[in-house]
Amino acid sequence: MDQTDLDAFVSSVTRYFEAATNAPAEVGTPYLSSEGTRHAQDYTGIIGISGRSRGCVYFTASAPMLKHLVLCVGETDTSHDMLCDMVGEIANTISGNARSYFGAEFMVSVPVVVSGSDGTVRLPSDLRSFVIPISWKRFESALVVCLE
Repeated sequence: MDQTDLDAFVSSVTRYFEAATNAPAEVGTPYLSSEGTRHAQDYTGIIGISGRSRGCVYFTASAPMLKHLVLCVGETDTSHDMLCDMVGEIANTISGNARSYFGAEFMVSVPVVVSGSDGTVRLPSDLRSFVIPISWKRFESALVVCLE
């Protein structure tokens, strides 16, 4: 992964928040994750990547942020199931947007959603992971990109 590849994900994040909420997200400077550090919040949507690249991309956010996002998109149900759907949809949309940069050989899986920050997100140990910090309104979240 190089800076241009990371920029494709940064652009995907900003496009998602502008389109879904009409409120821009501030994207911080991507940084290399320390080995063994887990960046999981209350809910995490994980997308497996295969084809041209191998690895995964995941979006992680707090329950309060996801509840606010659900309300912003016009839903009234802020149940656990809805928050799981929301985080999976965000991860899928961001990865799908990045696919326009990487091409048809960038194959994305359906999202897998985990809740809780108990370390259930396991990244390939042989790949470097980059964390893209995201601020939206008063909330903090992250997109983690782990690709060969």
